[in-house]
Amino acid sequence: MYLPEHFHEVDPDRIAALIAENPLASVVAQTDSGLVANHIPLLAGKERELIGHVALANDMHRLMADGHEVLAIFQGADGYVSPNFYPSKANHHRHVPTWNYEVVHVHGQITFQHDLRAKRAAVGLLTSRQELRLNGDHGWRMADAPADYMETMLANIVAFRITIHRTIAKSKLSQNREAGDLRGAIDGLRATGNTPLSEQMAARATGSAKPDA
Repeated sequence: MYLPEHFHEVDPDRIAALIAENPLASVVAQTDSGLVANHIPLLAGKERELIGHVALANDMHRLMADGHEVLAIFQGADGYVSPNFYPSKANHHRHVPTWNYEVVHVHGQITFQHDLRAKRAAVGLLTSRQELRLNGDHGWRMADAPADYMETMLANIVAFRITIHRTIAKSKLSQNREAGDLRGAIDGLRATGNTPLSEQMAARATGSAKPDA
C-alpha cells in the first residue's frame, strides 16, 4: 500500500475502532488456483487474532492449508473530494480532485477449525457483538433457534482464526491541507451527503477521531 507519512495511521485505538465498526473484510490470498478473495466479517479475538467463519461449500478452506498467509483489508469511510470544495481554488485554481478514505491491512496466517466448539464460538462472537449493537438487551441469541436447526447450520460452516503478524493502516483525510481548505472539504462532503467521511475528517482535525457511524 502506498503510504505517505502524513497519512500513516499509527493510533492503535483508532485502528481497532475502524476494524470493529467495519468488520466486513476482503480476505485475499495467493493459492495454487491463483489469487482468491472472499468478503467475510471478522472480529478481533482476545489475542492478536481475527475470528470468522465461511460456508462449508466455500472452497477457501480447501485452497488454503493451515498456516497459509492471508491479507485482510478493512475499509472505513471514503468519498470523492472535489476541488470546488476548497476556498483557495478561487485564488489560484491549483487543485485537482482526490479520494479520501480510511483502510487497514492486516497480514497473518489462517488456521481453519472444523470442531463444533470453535464454530459455536465464531458465530457466537459475531452475533453477540452485532446484536448488542443493533438490538441491545433484546438481541437474538443462538439459543433462540431450535437446537436441531442450529446444529444443521453449524455443520455447514467452517470456523477460522487469523494470527496477526503485521498491521498497516492509512487515514487519508485531507490532513495535509491548509485549515481553510480542510474545513471547505469537510463542509462540502457534508453538504453532498457524505456525513460519515465528513465526520471522520472533522474529528481528526480536532484531534478526537472516532469510530464510523
